Amino acid sequence: MTCAAEPRTSAAASRACRLPPPAQPAVLRGAQRGPRAERLPARRKRLPAQVHGSLGPRTMGMPAGDPHAASPTDEEWPEAEKAEKLARGAALKWASGVFYCPEKLQGLGQYRSRETQRNSSIYSRLKSTVQSYLEGVNTGLEQLQLAAQEVQDVCQELGAARWALLDSAEQCQGLRQMRTLMAEHVQLASVVQVLPQLFSVHEAFSHTLQLLRGQHLLEAHAELMMMEHLRDDILSQLHLRGLSSAQAPVLCYFGGLQELNESLAKQLWGIVGSSLRLVREDPALFVTAVRIIEREEKIDDTLLLEASFLPPGRPKGWRQKFRHVLQESLAGARLRAAHAGSAGPQLARHLAALREDIVSELRVVKDLMVQCVPAHYNILGLCTAAYHQALASHLQDLLREDLDKQGLFLLLEWALHVYHSPEMMAHPDLLPEVDVSALGPLMSPELVDQTERKYVVKVKASVFEWMQRTLEVEFKEWFREEEPETDHQGFFQSALPVIVMQMLNENIQVASLITDSLQQKVYNMALEELEAFLGRLREALVQCGKEHQRDRSVPRFYVSYLLATLNNNLALSSSASSLHPNAACREVPASLQAALDRTQKKACQLLLEELLLDLQPLCLQVPSRRWLSGSALVSSMCEVVERYSKDFCRVRRPISTLLLAESELVVTSQYLRALLQQKMVCRSQEERAQLCHRLLQDATQLRDLFCGLGLEQSQQSLDAIFALRELICLKDPALLSLEVLGFITKYPDVSDEHISTLLDLRGDVSKELRHMVLEMMAQHPQVLPDGYRPIFSTILVPMPELPLCLRKAKCA
Repeated sequence: MTCAAEPRTSAAASRACRLPPPAQPAVLRGAQRGPRAERLPARRKRLPAQVHGSLGPRTMGMPAGDPHAASPTDEEWPEAEKAEKLARGAALKWASGVFYCPEKLQGLGQYRSRETQRNSSIYSRLKSTVQSYLEGVNTGLEQLQLAAQEVQDVCQELGAARWALLDSAEQCQGLRQMRTLMAEHVQLASVVQVLPQLFSVHEAFSHTLQLLRGQHLLEAHAELMMMEHLRDDILSQLHLRGLSSAQAPVLCYFGGLQELNESLAKQLWGIVGSSLRLVREDPALFVTAVRIIEREEKIDDTLLLEASFLPPGRPKGWRQKFRHVLQESLAGARLRAAHAGSAGPQLARHLAALREDIVSELRVVKDLMVQCVPAHYNILGLCTAAYHQALASHLQDLLREDLDKQGLFLLLEWALHVYHSPEMMAHPDLLPEVDVSALGPLMSPELVDQTERKYVVKVKASVFEWMQRTLEVEFKEWFREEEPETDHQGFFQSALPVIVMQMLNENIQVASLITDSLQQKVYNMALEELEAFLGRLREALVQCGKEHQRDRSVPRFYVSYLLATLNNNLALSSSASSLHPNAACREVPASLQAALDRTQKKACQLLLEELLLDLQPLCLQVPSRRWLSGSALVSSMCEVVERYSKDFCRVRRPISTLLLAESELVVTSQYLRALLQQKMVCRSQEERAQLCHRLLQDATQLRDLFCGLGLEQSQQSLDAIFALRELICLKDPALLSLEVLGFITKYPDVSDEHISTLLDLRGDVSKELRHMVLEMMAQHPQVLPDGYRPIFSTILVPMPELPLCLRKAKCA
């Protein structure tokens, strides 16, 4: 147990505290539970004053050592009983610690007196607290008594007032008749006061009408307002008294006001409609009309603010009507009158007149009309918006007509450029007051795009017509009895590419004056039309070729015009890139380049067919005995090729080189075709040697010819004749398999039929050797490499007539 003695405890007492304590009652043991019990006396001070008061002096002064003492309020205050028990336990704990040693008992009297003083002090404080509470309760009771007395007095006075009101209710019944008579008297007095004015109403009507006819508008409007005020005052009085049914006679009596209002409004709107003329000649009448409109607006605003009764015809809204009439007079009538017949040159004159008139009228509004109206009218902005809206609607009406491309171009240029230029809305005389940027575009982006598409359709039809006419003229020139024109370098040409490109380029440049989008649309259209034109040009070439096949003398200069067409096609190819609006992206589209290539190919094909027609009669003599013995056959072929090569020099590079290379391939293929298709068989070794010699001479002569014409040997296909000669010159037939294998490796497009024909041409190949060679070819199939120029695949040889099938794959 912890010692609870005071700090002044002696050393003996400290030693005594360390001795084992004697047995203690359970109450003491329960009181030794820790610091909570030591704090209980302090908690006792926080109990309500009623608790402390109920304990009484006997309880508060009870000795601390009596554990059996009970409070008379245990049943009423269980918390107080619990607190007292805890306090007694704490006191016993303290006392047992202090007086455990005998020498401590000497100070018992001192502790007793101190505790007695302490209890007395606590009792006195409790007593003062209870006394203060009692005094407050006494004061509250006195105030409640006073309030109850006052409430009773008020109830008595209210009862007296109630009886007084009941006594006066009967007297009020007699005053109702007097009130009714007084109201009738007031009404009659009001009627008597306005009778002179009422009798003079019709006279005022006539006077006002005369003033209107004399255009004395301010005086007429004053009379009109006076009569309206009289009518509205009477109607308001009837409305306030609930006599709405009596308003009909009043309205009938004042029925002439409606006619006067209409007459005045008609004159006002006529003045507003002629406002531009009036402000230049005599603005007084226009100012008078504006003053009258402002008077009516003030009356409308006043009546709308009161909002208790609106007379008939109110609000008039003449200010809004003024704006509407002014808008109609500024633009509506003029635009409607000019709507019909607006196309082509008439449309150009109409748009020019609109530009001049609108600028002139806006000057009048800015310089004169603004000074005649209040500032809040914003008359210049109103007129500008009126013109803008009217023009936008007018342009839409014009676009509904079937305008030509010139009309569409004029509308686009006028709406997108002229309208915002210093010639019109950005005129120096109108700036900075006039600003149409806040009004939006004159033509919406959707309408601009739609108009541009219409324009492109019109231009496309015109371009097609011009191109078709140019092609017809070109087609007729092909049948002339003179050669085509030449340039300064001697190349054949015609005016076709210049006409076509100039026409397309002009349309693209014209479209660039409007918008970039229109320029791009026209550019795309130009490429499409140029591609379609090339297709029609190819059809014309085919038609001309058919005419020439029926009669080779028609046209006379067939080859020359084909060469001119090739030069024209080359000129179109080089000029097509210049059509692009952006100089950095000038590339010919793939589809157009393909069309140009097809046109070039078709013209080259017709030229080579013409060359082929001249070569075929000569090639019929190959091979033959006469040819083997020596003839001028190849010399004649060289003469034909030289003649055509002279013509090929009249076409520009690289087409001239291409034609020469293709001519060499034609000569080679025709020579090989004649050699393989003719059924000639060498009967002896001497004939084979003679054949090999002839092949060497012909191939060498042809090679020298084309080398002399400027075709390099690497670009020639005459090596096939030399390789074929090696097959025929081979003396040992047993080596044919190896020779054929090398031949098909170099020329993979050669077939079994070609090799069989060559073996037949030798005349010394047995069936077994032929079979072995063909089997070898079957075991070594060839694939055409990239860039290989086929020679033998274009040569058809007759199927050999065999007595039996050597192989299943080659059975006839």
